[in-house]
Amino acid sequence: MRRLIGLYDYLVLYLGLIWLGLLCLSWTFIAVILYPLLPLHLGRALGRWVIMAAFRLYLASLSASRRCHFDLTALDALRHEGPLIIAPNHPCLLDAVMVISRLPNVACVMKSSLMDNVFLGAGSRLARYIGSEPLRNMIHLAVEDFQNGSHLLLFPEGTRTTRDPVNPLKGSIGLISHQARVPVQTVLIETDTKYLGKGWPLFRKPVMPLTYRVRLGRRFDPPENTQRFMAELQDYFANELIQGSAIHPPGSLSGIEVAPPL
Repeated sequence: MRRLIGLYDYLVLYLGLIWLGLLCLSWTFIAVILYPLLPLHLGRALGRWVIMAAFRLYLASLSASRRCHFDLTALDALRHEGPLIIAPNHPCLLDAVMVISRLPNVACVMKSSLMDNVFLGAGSRLARYIGSEPLRNMIHLAVEDFQNGSHLLLFPEGTRTTRDPVNPLKGSIGLISHQARVPVQTVLIETDTKYLGKGWPLFRKPVMPLTYRVRLGRRFDPPENTQRFMAELQDYFANELIQGSAIHPPGSLSGIEVAPPL
């Protein structure tokens, strides 16, 4: 029975990755055609909605296996909010997938190299996602995008967490919030696994089931002093994540049943 469960876990993870790849690749072929044809506002709205729907379908498929659990309902409270910078911690590669799966009008700041990725590039360009480089252009595009009433997904660590509880934060989030006069909504992602964290091999199977929880943290007003703001944000994330790990030590989330991301 243990071997059968282990085999089932491999199928869930790797068929899931193939399924996500097929979803992204299918949309790539369509997005390439639509990008020059649709007006900017229609392309942006359609592109963001389709990415949300595809990511939600992927997570729902994993949830249906009963080997992965996602509690993401806290993010639903943000759907009808005005412009916000959504700032989560970044434990793994699934973080952006989880956040985007609940929000229909969010621009994502992503590594510029991914904008040319065969799976993600065309869809991200249609959705008017924002490349992280060059920095000045990224900040300009992010500030401009808020005029459409959208949210901006920006991971303050800049990369996946390598130093518990949180990496040193990048100052760009403070600059964008200051220039755009848009508040920063912190998001705390809690999990009992290191799966797909920094340095985790893509085809290495973790201990399963996997559980992820998202909760809304403090909302910070646009700063006047960005250096002071970044220090306060760093302390906030560190304290919240340490407290969260004390309440939910490794392995404690895996037995909790949570609702699928419908």
